[in-house]
Amino acid sequence: MNPGMDIVFIKQLKLETIIGIHDWEREKQQPIILDIDIGCSIKSAAQSDQIEHCIDYFSVCERMKELAETHQYQLVESFAEEVSRIILQEFMAQWVRVKLNKPAAVNEASGVGVMIERHHD
Repeated sequence: MNPGMDIVFIKQLKLETIIGIHDWEREKQQPIILDIDIGCSIKSAAQSDQIEHCIDYFSVCERMKELAETHQYQLVESFAEEVSRIILQEFMAQWVRVKLNKPAAVNEASGVGVMIERHHD
């Protein structure tokens, strides 16, 4: 991330999806929790006070819900990578950090998962 870059954030977006490599994980949806930090400039939005000049976090959340409902991944890495691709390409972000937590995966842990950062090419 560049110094001085603004961040739009989404914390603990709770979704239900089919994800996992084990047969029991493929039988029913399970919870995942996303934290998404989106690097962008909010200067135009702040000056205009218009939604079309910023990254609309409501639209991002709706898009992530649609992804969870329509795709079935085996790996959390694959899901997180697709989230980052969508944010960078569809929402024109400069940078994104995605933390995907799978809270029901390991009984002894409150959550397991991945955190990735990607930059716009």
